[in-house]
Amino acid sequence: IEVIPCSKVAHIERFHKPYAPDLSALVRRNALRVAEVWMDDYKYNVEVAWNLPIGNHGIDIGDVSERKKLRERLKCKPFQWYLDNVYPMLELLQDLLGYGVHCYYLTDGKLYIGGIQSHKYSSNNCLVDPGSGVSPGLYQCNLAQQKKLHMFWDFKQGGQIQNRDTKRCLEVVLRDMYPRLVLQQCSGQRWTIQHVITAQKRHINSEKQVL
Repeated sequence: IEVIPCSKVAHIERFHKPYAPDLSALVRRNALRVAEVWMDDYKYNVEVAWNLPIGNHGIDIGDVSERKKLRERLKCKPFQWYLDNVYPMLELLQDLLGYGVHCYYLTDGKLYIGGIQSHKYSSNNCLVDPGSGVSPGLYQCNLAQQKKLHMFWDFKQGGQIQNRDTKRCLEVVLRDMYPRLVLQQCSGQRWTIQHVITAQKRHINSEKQVL
């Protein structure tokens, strides 16, 4: 396999899809089917890529027994052989104990999502309530502050995550077999974060208390 950075691949789709407006659920299911048939002990990498629980993704992938029999009849090599001989430079996740996106809750109410950068001009991403619609947004924190977006949240362990300005709450709903983060009117939502690391403030002028 050769990785060519400047190569371009285009996929022209029909403007109207009669079968499904959102193909993400179908693509995810197909990816899990491929992993189950071909990837042996490495199939968990697909679950991680789709942010699903390892070994218990809860998605019905259908019957793949015929596909596994086809693999046996064709005498296909194990997935490890392809890693060793076809694409040895691929680094797969090994000995994984946990995964997910880091979320930093600051003392002033900001929610940083993703990797946090220390430079004052860096583009950390903050979760905001756009004020309309059901989907929260991710904006560069400095840009969100300049535009005075709704970027401050109130949260205590076991309670709701409520935007201070709009008074709407974060909630997870299941859509197309996929959990999605949405904004709803507050109705007693409860959030219990299982893995929390509390960082105590060490400097008087420090703004952040990271969870």
